[in-house]
Amino acid sequence: MTQKTTKINLGFAEVEIPVGTHICQIYNDEDERNDALLHFLASGLKARERNACFSEQIDNEKLRQLLAEDGIDLDQARAKNDLITAVPSEVYFHQGRFEPERMLNLLATFHNDAKQEGYPAARVIGEMTSEIQKVPGGSRLFEYEAAVNQLLKKYPVTAVCQYDAHVFDGATIMDVMRVHPMMLVRGNVIHNPFYVPAQEILH
Repeated sequence: MTQKTTKINLGFAEVEIPVGTHICQIYNDEDERNDALLHFLASGLKARERNACFSEQIDNEKLRQLLAEDGIDLDQARAKNDLITAVPSEVYFHQGRFEPERMLNLLATFHNDAKQEGYPAARVIGEMTSEIQKVPGGSRLFEYEAAVNQLLKKYPVTAVCQYDAHVFDGATIMDVMRVHPMMLVRGNVIHNPFYVPAQEILH
């Protein structure tokens, strides 16, 4: 039987954190985003976790090199569904709409499938695109992010949400910080001083 994992290595920070942690990364350049994304996935695959990545910018060759250093084949990881990849619009927007309930169900299912298939833990990293500001239901983004905090208590998927500081305005970035208990800042995962508990936002 697979031993339950309680703490994991994120790949981009020295400390281990509890599974089910919800983290935001507000990045200013592509290198910053790519570095976190690649090391997060490489760390998860090395730990034999179930991984998901929703990004249009994943550098497959750099990820392949990182994994090869530990004897892991990227193509095999994808074939075995150790790593699931998709562009953000395919995941976040169903029939051109953003539906928080659907997304929450996807996260719960992702966790349950990983558990049933014997993975010690599950992690996901996703980049939110500027499309969210235009699609029907997009105004519910922060309701969704707040609800994720409650969901992860029962379905502990470790989640990193990436936001480009250049495509969202200051008010939106502040809202992003309000709904994530942890932040990635210069390679360090810190407690977010701007975080507001989910029950306060949802009420």
